[in-house]
This record gives sequence, C-alpha cells and structure tokens, in this order.
Amino acid sequence: MLWRVYILTLCVLTTSTSQPDEVAPHIIKTRSIDLSNAHSLAMETRLEKSVLPTGYNLSLEPRIEDAVYEGYVAINLTWASETDEITLHVSPEVEIMNTTVKIWLEDSMEFRELRIKDIDPDTKKSTILFQVERMLPTDTKGVIEMTFKGKMETTTSEGFFKSTYKTEQDRERTVVATQLRPNNARRVFPCFDEPEFKAPFDVSVVRPWNMVALSNMETDRIENITGEPDAVRVFFKRSPPMSTFTLGLVIADIDKLCNFTNFDDGSSNITIQFWGREGYMEVLNEALFKINYIMNVITRYDWPALPISKLDIVALPNYQGVKPADNWGLIVFKESDLNNEGYIQLAQEVMHQWLGGLVTPAWWSDAHINKALVGYLAVEAAFMINGGCEMDGKWPMTVLYSLYYEYSKRYPHSRITGMKQETMSTKIELLFRMFNYTLGENVFRSGVRKFLNERAYKTFDSDFLWHCLNAEYAISTREHQIDVKTIAQSWIEKDRLPLLTVKRFYNNRTAIVKQKLYLRERPHDVPDAEQMLWWIPLIVSRGDENYYFPNLLTWMRGPQDEIEHAPNDDIFLVVNPEEIAPCPVNYDQHNWYLISNSLQHDKRELLAPLSRAKVLHDAWNLAFAGELSFATALNMTLFLKREKHHIVWDPVFTMIDHIARHVWDIRDKFNAYIISLLRPMYEELEKKKEAEELKNSQKNLRAHLKTFLCQAGYEPCIQEAQEQYRKWMNAPNPDEGNPVSDRYFCPVFRWGTQEEWEFGLQRVINFPHSRKQSERTYLLKTLAGCLRDKTKIMRLLNITLLEGNGNFTEMDLFLINNMFANSPQAYTTLLLFISDHWDVIRERYNTKSNLWSHLISTATSHFTTESGLELVRSLHTAHKGEFGPAEHIVEKSIKNIKEESQWSAQNLPVMEKWLDDYLRVNGITVESNQ
Repeated sequence: MLWRVYILTLCVLTTSTSQPDEVAPHIIKTRSIDLSNAHSLAMETRLEKSVLPTGYNLSLEPRIEDAVYEGYVAINLTWASETDEITLHVSPEVEIMNTTVKIWLEDSMEFRELRIKDIDPDTKKSTILFQVERMLPTDTKGVIEMTFKGKMETTTSEGFFKSTYKTEQDRERTVVATQLRPNNARRVFPCFDEPEFKAPFDVSVVRPWNMVALSNMETDRIENITGEPDAVRVFFKRSPPMSTFTLGLVIADIDKLCNFTNFDDGSSNITIQFWGREGYMEVLNEALFKINYIMNVITRYDWPALPISKLDIVALPNYQGVKPADNWGLIVFKESDLNNEGYIQLAQEVMHQWLGGLVTPAWWSDAHINKALVGYLAVEAAFMINGGCEMDGKWPMTVLYSLYYEYSKRYPHSRITGMKQETMSTKIELLFRMFNYTLGENVFRSGVRKFLNERAYKTFDSDFLWHCLNAEYAISTREHQIDVKTIAQSWIEKDRLPLLTVKRFYNNRTAIVKQKLYLRERPHDVPDAEQMLWWIPLIVSRGDENYYFPNLLTWMRGPQDEIEHAPNDDIFLVVNPEEIAPCPVNYDQHNWYLISNSLQHDKRELLAPLSRAKVLHDAWNLAFAGELSFATALNMTLFLKREKHHIVWDPVFTMIDHIARHVWDIRDKFNAYIISLLRPMYEELEKKKEAEELKNSQKNLRAHLKTFLCQAGYEPCIQEAQEQYRKWMNAPNPDEGNPVSDRYFCPVFRWGTQEEWEFGLQRVINFPHSRKQSERTYLLKTLAGCLRDKTKIMRLLNITLLEGNGNFTEMDLFLINNMFANSPQAYTTLLLFISDHWDVIRERYNTKSNLWSHLISTATSHFTTESGLELVRSLHTAHKGEFGPAEHIVEKSIKNIKEESQWSAQNLPVMEKWLDDYLRVNGITVESNQ
C-alpha cells in the first residue's frame, strides 16, 4: 500500500543560550475546536502580534501521587514591531516562580538579560504582561524563560489531568494526560494560547520507570535522573510548528498492541500504533482493521503527506472528555468511542490530522467549516467502506430532517447558541454533499486536494476553500461559470432554508419553479421573508426516464425559474431528488397525484429510496405548514403497503407521532388507519424473523413497526404484552425486580386494565432504595407517558399533587408533567384538575416557581383546537392575576392556541373525511375506545 508523502525540511529555533535560528513563524496549523466553545472563543480578546513565538522548550515534572507538577518553559521570540511589552496567556492556577527575558545581540553574538520593569497579570483574561527595561525594535530576537508549578485536574479530563482505573485483577492504575482543546494550554504552562501562533515544540517529561510516556512526536532519548531510581526523563523529538492546543501528552500504565499499521512509500514511513489497558487489546485490534480501511480511502484522495512519522491512538481508561483529544500525532479516545462498530468517528479524528493539522481555520469563526468538511468526508468514507451500515444507510436523512424542523421555526435557536453552531455545521456538511453532486465527484475531490496542497502548513478561511472548488470546476467545464462562494454564502448567511414550489403547465409542457422561505411553525410572519433568496440547483427526475440519474438543469438564483420540455401530463416529475439540496419541494395537485399513483405500482422502485422518502416527508411537512392539503399528504402514504425499503419507512414514524398529537378527537379512526398501514410490512418481517432471515436494517424497522402498532392498539401486541406483564404480577416478590422486558410496559399501561396499571403504580411507590433508581425513573416515565384513560390520569394526579405522597419527589412531578405534554387526554385532564382544585394546588406549589410554571405550561400550552382554547381562556378568566410567575405563560398559550385552532379548523375536517373514505373503501370498522 502506497501513501504519497513529501519530504519536509523544517528549520527550528532552539531555546538554548546559543543563537536562535531563523524560522518562518505560523506555518503548521491545527484542527478546529468543539463548536459549543467556538462561538464564545471567536469573541475572545486576542493577543497583540507585536511579539511572536518561534519555538518552545517545555519540560514537565509531574508528582503523580500528589497530583501536582513543576515545569520549565523557554519560548523563543521575534519582535514583529517595536515594543517593550511581552503578553502571553497563563491561567491564575498556574504559579510562575521565576522569569527571565533575554535578547540576542548580533554584534557580540551572545544573549543579554533584560530587567523586567513590571508584571501585570489579568486573571479575567488569563494573560500576563511583562514590561522590560526599554523599547525593542522590530526583528529583535530573544527568549523568555519561566519556571512554574500547578495542580493537576482530578475531577475532569481537561488541562493536565490525573485519573485512575481498575484492572481486571482489581488493581488500581494511574493515568496522567493532557486535553488542551480549546484553550486549556494556558492552564498548564505560560504560552501564546491562540491557534494562529504556531511554533515547534521540544518536549521532555519525567515519568515513573514502569509507565509509558507518549507525546506528539516519537521518543528521542531517555535519561536516568540522579537520585531518582524510580523515574526517568523522556525527551521527544522536535515537532513541526504547531498550535498550543494540539500539544498532547499521556503518561499511563498501558500496553501497546502488538500489531500495527505501517505506510511506506520510500520517502516517508508513518507508523500507526494503538495503546490501551491489558484487557482491551481485542477491541484495539478491531480498531486497527478499521484504520486500514480508512487509510485506504484517504489514499484514494491523494492528499499531501503529513510531516509526522507516527500516529499513536490511545484508548485511555476513565477518560471523560466529551470528544477525543485529537492532538497531532497522538489521538486520545475514551474506550467506548473505539468499542462501536462504526467508522465515522474514527475516520473524523484521523482526517483531522490533515484538515486541522496540516491546514486549519485562521480563527474560531471558521471552525464550523472545518468540522463540516471533515464530517462530510468521514461519512463518505463510511459509505465507501461498507455502505454506511452504522447509519443504516439513512444519511443524510439522519441530520437533514432535524435541520428542516429547526430552520422552519419562527425563531430558530432562540435559546441555545451552541445548538446554532452545530446546526450551522450540519447545514454546511450538506452543502458539501450538494457540491459533490452538482460540481461532480472528481471536481469536488480535486478541489479539496488543491485546498490542502496550497494551504499546507498555513491557515485558511472559508473563502479560500470555495475558491479552490470554483477553480477546479472552471477547469472541468466550458459551460456558464458559477461562483461557489456566492452559492455557499446564500445558504450559510441565513438561519433558514428555502421551499420550492413547482407548478406545471401541461398544455405546453413547462413548469414554473418558485422559491420562498420555508416555515412550518405558525404564524408565518418572519420579517423580510420575501427578500430571502438562495442559489438552488434545479435537478429533475422524470417518470419516463431512469430516475437514478437526474441531471442538473440550471442554478436557480432568483425568485422563480422555468423548466422546459417537461414530460406529458400522465408522467410525474420530481424536483431535487434524493435531497441533493437541503430544501423541501411542493407541486401542483395533479403532479402530486401522478407521484402517488406511480409509487403505488411496481415501478416505484425505479425512484431511488431517498427520493421516495423525500416526497413522503415533504408532503406531510408541507401539510403541517399549511402549504398542502392533508388529503394529498395522506394519499402519499398509500404506497407504503407495498414498500419494502427501510429508508423509505424512516420518516413515517415521525409523521405518525406528529399527526397523532393533533387528531385526539378522531384518534380511533387514525389508529385504525395506522394499523392497516403498518401491519402488512410487520407481518412480512415477522415471518422473516421466524425464518431467521432478518437483516440488521430490517430488525430495526420491525422494532419501530411493532412500537407504533402497539401504540395504535394492535390487538396481538397488547395480548403479548399482557401475557408477559402477568408474569411480574404473579411474582411472589414483585418489588425485588422486573422479570419481563421494559418494552411491554407501554402497551399494558395504555391499553390494559386499571388493575394492571395500578400494579405498576404500586411498584413505583414501593420501589426499594437498593435497586437502580434509573429503573424506577423509566417505570414512572412509561406509567405517566403511556396514558389515554382519564381514570388512570386522575388517580396519578390525586396521589402526586393532592395527597402529596412522600414517595414522589419534586423531580418526579417534573417528569410526570413532561410526559403529560405528549398526551392530549393527559394535559386536558391536568387543566381540569387544576381548575377543580385551584386553591389547594396554588397554595401548595406557587412558591415553587419553577414547578408551578411547569405545571401551568403543561396544562395550557399544548392545545390545538377551539375547544382547547376555550378551556384555557376559562381558566385564565377565572383566576386572572393569580398565576404569579406563570401569568405570561397562560397569555402566550392563548395567543399560540389561536393560531393552532385556525389550523385545526381548516385541516381536521379534511383529515377526518379522508380517514372515513379510506376506512370505508378498505372495509375497516372502527370501535370507539374513548
């Protein structure tokens, strides 16, 4: 196996008292950081660039038993402008003991120490300013040397931390390591702790003789320490210039996997080695096989070589980091991260060695671009390796649908900034997928290759990435040129997504396509919605062609465009097949009919599964948005009786859940329809299960089908659940444990007898403290969440809210309310219960403002009909001014329910008529369970 590698010669400034070498600063860049931190870090006050680091000599001496350490750092400096100040980062918990500043004198070829006039630490900014005796001119070279000490973290896996773990022989072992992302290097040693300041590192560390020490580079030499026979000092080879937060260190009692992967093309030799505890070698061996597959994929990309000769991958026992510490040349995982069967996470961390190690964003504001590109390429690698088995083949649906829901709200990300950054990254990941399709796979790959080659050892911003893709596309085509940056910005700069509406003119075989802001949540009153425009690829599949190979017609940039040479009036067309662009599509009534009719026949499989899933998902979401009749949306489900592909079924279950919340008054008809829809596929998979012929994707589909059939009241499911549940009821000591699977709880509590439900309630009340409390939480969650019977709901409200049973905590009440929010019968009963017992409940709970507000919110904010609006209004009128901190909640609920009730008045009669017609045609009789 050949891996293309370039030979690199790097000149590095030494930190001894000899003359510093000339080094071009800031050449190797490192990866972006967690997006949850990127937003706040982008706002951080940056260091002045008057003095730049050009090399580090860092020595650490941890005293592991005491969880403390001492250290020495010498930072070589170059003055970029005249100044008498040196400012760097150091956290207050790091104590600087001694500091000297020296400058190099060209005339006498020696260092001269400068007097430090003033030291000004800023604990809020974690910086320290040293003012020296005089102004120093541009191009001055020098060194600042510091000794320091600090404490290791023992409660988190951040900074310089210590933890322990137990071996299989129950022996305690110690782990010491660093996690310096995003700005934790300053918590360990004084440094220029920003991604822009790149410099080579000479690192040495003291370790116990019987432990392993790993860092970014391979070991250079090991020296004994005079007077310390149980410890040695390990010197690592000089690193390429790198950012402080990519520095990594592990000192641990771990073993090396005997097998390793070696890539050698004659000019470079890179060894990939796994490390972990003794009992974890089998898992690491599996991970090694995965690495081989991943590196094979990366080799196909023909990326430039890395200037490192080894990559250590460590499964660190008891590592608590949210994400792996992907230092350059040293990646630290928690054990569970390497214990899964997938490839994506491992591929991401390895790819960060290039897209983040070789090139990196110039500042945190571009972190989402780096994350998105790596995310897309890692998914692509997983599909190339095994068809994306870990995602069940459902990507991009796994991320796209959540994007549709978030961006169609009136106020996306109204509460959580970190979520906004993650969602933005996901959207850009999908844009890379769109460009891969529209520009062409070869163009996209060559654009990424150009980007890596031209910015290797440098920083980048998003503009340069778009430039590289654009340049490669221009080379590949003589057609009308586009500007990739303009296209990308039209999507990135808006926290929104577009909706395409296609209206066909069948007489002249044309179609007009219009774009507008997609809003699912009402009211549709977003400011400047009419001015929002996107560059959207117009890609069409037709019913008279091979559906799997649609072509790009044009880029739509204005409010509307035209499709010429559309098919005849008996042939459908599908715009934006396979979710190539992240936007839903609406059609005229006749084209929806053509799509639905085609999918109900054998030719439906000529339309790709992702496209079949898309038209289904688009239809019911457009109905919720008020853009499409629910009769049309429900017609789009009729083909599911013959549908076999699990990808197409994926959006169905969310659809059922969403619609069920709005059709309480006609729930029995809706449940009968659901059973009729799901049962054929479920029964077919049951036969395959008995014959042991189920694939993993079919196993997951069968489980979902069974869950939703049970919720709808499918009799065989209820009978099976009751039979199993009876084993628990007949147990001599039922509080000692649950002998049946938890999956039987919900069908029994929803459809079973009062006696069965009461038995579950008593198990919650009498739950022993010696058992896992998570089991009690799950039991209570299903007991409250799987209710449709008013008698059971009243029983639970009486015992928790009125009687004040001591077995139920305040957290239990929050949990019960959360579960009630998903059941119209539950929150309706709760509202009436509060109204009937107002004085008692208000006196008991209004001083507990969070719980009181939560109760009122659950009782008033989920109604969607005119009758529900009247219930909330009546409660508000009767007790206006008595709600305290929850007053605004009721007022807001009334406003929102007005909008929802208008939607219900318009759509529920349509849905009921469709259900009546469907049930009549299929000969289904409905017995009311209300």
